[in-house]
Amino acid sequence: MSLDRLIEKIKETENPSVVGLDPKLDYVPTFIKEKAFEKDGMTLKAAAKAILTFNKGIIDAICDVVPAIKPQAAYYEMYGYHGVKTLYKTIQYAKEKGMFVMTDGKRNDIGATMEAYATAHLGTTLVGEESIDAFGADALTVNGYLGTDGIAPLLKICKEKDKGIFVLVKTSNQSSGELQDLKIGDKTVYEVMGDMCEKWGAEDMGKYGYSGVGAVVGATYPEQLEEMRAKLPHTFFLVPGYGAQGGGAAGVAKAFDKNGMGAIVNSSRAVMCAYQKGGYDEKDYALAALNEVLRMKKDITDAL
Repeated sequence: MSLDRLIEKIKETENPSVVGLDPKLDYVPTFIKEKAFEKDGMTLKAAAKAILTFNKGIIDAICDVVPAIKPQAAYYEMYGYHGVKTLYKTIQYAKEKGMFVMTDGKRNDIGATMEAYATAHLGTTLVGEESIDAFGADALTVNGYLGTDGIAPLLKICKEKDKGIFVLVKTSNQSSGELQDLKIGDKTVYEVMGDMCEKWGAEDMGKYGYSGVGAVVGATYPEQLEEMRAKLPHTFFLVPGYGAQGGGAAGVAKAFDKNGMGAIVNSSRAVMCAYQKGGYDEKDYALAALNEVLRMKKDITDAL
């Protein structure tokens, strides 16, 4: 089961964190951009190539100490088809380095369209008699608020291809409560969604007691993290919002079970832009990223 593989990578690295590779061109050191622009001009192609070089440098630095990366698809799509190619190459490069890859796409549709999303990001595309990975990620973030019609197409592919999903439950943004905190009977909307994750994952249980259907629960709401951890014993958590969004180690510790497992904490901008804040030469951006993930690892594991 896919999330078993993630848990084993966490145990191997002793690090329950994931680096979100959500690169804007502003995050990329000038020396990388100048080289790309010199070759291809001020083009989307040059921008995408610069981002790929940047990503590879970070992956090289962190791959032995961080179990996973989480590229957010939108940050690549805004550079057109060149950016989408960079997303594909980033995924493949991280997997070659032994990392678990979760694509942050928050896909949300039903039926054949959702099956197409699942095929693209987690499954294989049939071309004649050949079955080919389109992107080849290990997991995908999805929006479950269309109900079971939007999740069922994913479950089949996840089981067949040993892949996982993370369903939005209680998100880290400030206005999440406008909908997610409302009540359906005596339960909040996010609690109902969490219950659905437990139900959806019931037939895909792994050896560590967690299913292939995970939940996104934000670090910015530690009380809800603690509540959901108690109520969703078989659901693995992806926890965004640590660091730049304000979530701290004491709060994210509430996402973990009594064995210190059951969750992985994301940090994106704080890692990618560490060189901009730590007095580093920009050519040491990868070293700065490594130092930040080591600091984050200690911060979280100390809290646990």
